[in-house]
Formats: sequence, C-alpha cells, structure tokens
Amino acid sequence: MSIVESFDATCSLVALDKSGNPLSVSPSGNDQQNVILWLDHRASEETAQINRLNHSVLKYVGGKISLEMETPKLLWLKKHLPSQWDKAGSFFDLPDFLTWKATGSESRSLCSLVCKWTYEITTDGGQGWNLRYFQDIGLGDLQENNWNKIGNVVLPPGTPVGEGLSARAASELGLKVGTPVGTSIIDAHAGGLGLVGCRVSKIDSDFSTRLSLICGTSTCHMAVSKVPIFTPGVWGPYYSAMVPGMWLNEGGQSATGKLIDHVIDSHPATPSIKGKIGEMHIQIYLSNLLKAMAKEANLDNEAFLTGDLHVWPDFHGNRSPIADPTLKGTICGLTLAGDEKSLALLYLATVQALSYGTRHILDSLVQSGYSSIRSLLICGGLSKNLLFTQTQADVVNLPVICPDEVESVLLGSAILGASAAKHFPDVTTAIKSMGGEGKVVKPDPAVVDYHNKKYKVFLKMYDHQIQYKNIMKE
Repeated sequence: MSIVESFDATCSLVALDKSGNPLSVSPSGNDQQNVILWLDHRASEETAQINRLNHSVLKYVGGKISLEMETPKLLWLKKHLPSQWDKAGSFFDLPDFLTWKATGSESRSLCSLVCKWTYEITTDGGQGWNLRYFQDIGLGDLQENNWNKIGNVVLPPGTPVGEGLSARAASELGLKVGTPVGTSIIDAHAGGLGLVGCRVSKIDSDFSTRLSLICGTSTCHMAVSKVPIFTPGVWGPYYSAMVPGMWLNEGGQSATGKLIDHVIDSHPATPSIKGKIGEMHIQIYLSNLLKAMAKEANLDNEAFLTGDLHVWPDFHGNRSPIADPTLKGTICGLTLAGDEKSLALLYLATVQALSYGTRHILDSLVQSGYSSIRSLLICGGLSKNLLFTQTQADVVNLPVICPDEVESVLLGSAILGASAAKHFPDVTTAIKSMGGEGKVVKPDPAVVDYHNKKYKVFLKMYDHQIQYKNIMKE
C-alpha cells in the first residue's frame, strides 16, 4: 500500500519571521506563542471597523466579516504589536503552515484563503486578492512582493504540493522523501468532505440536498450548491472551497460541545454525579435520567420536560445567521433547585437550543435559495450523543445520517491525500468512492409541534435580548 499525506487543521493564524521562525503574536513577546486561535476574539474592534466599510468583498462572507477570520486578526496585530508586524516574514493559516513544514512549499490552499482570508473567487470568474479592500482596511502593505507574506500560489485542496515530503520532514515522520502531500483543507471542511459522500438507502445522495454538521467545540454547517447562493449572516458562497466545482455556504455556532461542557461543569450537582458514575460519560448518565424523569411524569418523550425552560445558546456570540459576536447566552425558567434533575433539564434545554440554532441556519439557507435540502449529516463528538442526534432530527423534521466512519474529518484528509497521489482521477470521485455508509435517525412526528412552539420562543429570546440592549442605550 502506498503512503500519501494531507493535512487538516483549525483556521488559526500562524506568524513567522523573515527567517521562517515562530514570531510572537502576544504582548509577552514569547515567540512560542505565535498562533492566534480561531476562537480568539481579541480583534472585535478591528472587525467592527472593517464591517463599517461595507466593502464588496464582504458579500462573500454573508455581508459581515467575522472576528474568527484572519484579516481582522492581522489588523489587530499591526495596530497593537507594530514591532512584531515589521518583523513578520509570512502568515499562514494553520493547515497551510503544516504543508509548508512538510514540503517547504509556500503555496496556500484555496479553501483557507477563500474561506478565512477574503481571497476572492467571484461569480464572474475573477480570482485574486482585492487590493482596494486591503488598502481600505489599512493592510495595503501586504501587496508587497506580489502578496508573498500571505500567498501568491493558490492551489485547490487535494492538489499535490511541491515535490512532496522534504528530506527533513520525511526523517522526522519516518516516511520516504517525496511522499505525495495533498494541498490542505480546514478541519471542518475536511469533515464536510468525509460526510457529503456517505451513502444510505432511500436517502437522496445528491450533494446539494444535504446539510453537513461538523461538531466539536463549535459546529460548522456546510451546504453546497451548483450555483452561488448569497445568504445574509452565513459565510460564502465560496467556489470550490470544499467540493470542486460547487459553491459552499458555511453556517455555524461558535460554542456547541464547549457550551454543553460549560453547562454541565458549572452546575453544583456535577461533582457528586461524576464521583459515583465511574467511567460512564456524564452525558449518558443525564440522558438516562431524563428518560426516567419522563416515565415518572407519564410523558411519552423526554423532550416535553422543558416546556418551562428555554435557552438562547450564544454564550460566545452568534456566528450565523445573525453574525453578532456580542450576543450573550440566556436561560429562562431557572429555579432554586441544584440537584441532578435540575442539571438534566438544563442539559436537555441546551441540546434543544443548539438544535434550534441549526434550524435557524437551515431556515436562512432555504429562504435564500436552498430549496432541496432533504437530510442532515453529522460527525464529531456530538454525533455519538443519541439525545443530540435525535433532537436535531426532531427539530428540523428531517432524517439525520450518522456515518459508520467515526472519524469523518480524518476521512476528508484521506480523500485529499488519495487525490494527490492520483488514486482517483479527481476529488469528487474520491468523495463518492470513500464516503462509506451510515445509519439514519428519523424524526419523531409526535414532538414536531412541541418543537415548533419552542422554536418560536427561541426566536423571541433573540428579539428580547436586542430590546434589552436598546433600553440600556436610552
């Protein structure tokens, strides 16, 4: 069996000096701290400054740039650490940094640049850096040396990088010099590649009929179409950023797995529960407790337990479709209870709220032109949570596909590696050939009306938060 390599990673900003060594992005000056993590919100003022310009570039990111993206972070670095900015030799998205380390090639992935750096591929076929945009926001100096600091060789994901593994990288990895390396992709987009080709009997397999959820600390919602669809508050459309020849729209929630962990870890009942359940995961324990509570209350489904408890889940701001990083989380219906049952109810209400967030994104996509989405696909840690997958299916009233392959993100990277090594004629063929099969979680019609009512409450909670902000501004 031949060996190939491809990389995925979070869309975090890597800074290097002119010799290719780590360059600090911290006021500490510690050069080992040379990465600004994707979820770092330090560039909030710079993000607002960019969005006030309403530049044409922004229509390809849902109308507003996110502080999770790279140009606000670059602007923050230039404004707050000018000496470090002057020392900078190159900036990479983390996936591209890994291919550079592996091959020595300074090429960049089209996926990284289009999705997170405002590299333009327009509906009329234009492609490149928009000089006017960079000049307007105060980063015009990046055009020097043909944009060398941020990339002037842009390759589609899965394209072979340079001459393959360098001698140094091959030695460090225990592989052969010249081992093919595929152009990288962002981790969530790798998950999208691994999901979108999953086959299930009687479920439409057309890529454009599927919404893929890549779940982790946050969740990314990936939809692709044959034509560009502009959706306010949802990133994209991005051409060929995930599936070649198709336009990608990327929605998401800034905190999902992280939010569930936070809700559980901050509750007073958690230490005693963890002390008695041994190796059992606490989410399984809480799910079992909810079933017992529903039975005790003579309820047909545990979903009905939260009729008086509602959560707005944007504890780390809203990524989409509202695109407002200043939003806060809200819980309505708390009591003085601090026992296991109160934690179980709050856990359930949080899972439901995250599902309403998916529905909010899906509704926005449908209103903008995605008229044929017929299923959801889920990967990541939360895909192993039966309560989460069932709730997602019930809330959007669509089947949810859970692939048999438990590591869809790694599968996406393998698809690109196989493409780079020419095991398949193109990436799309690799997706279809390697997608595997999955299992279906069907929606429960008995709870559809209940979730419709709770979804109305969910949307009202946003309206109320805005009203409260306006009152305090008076």
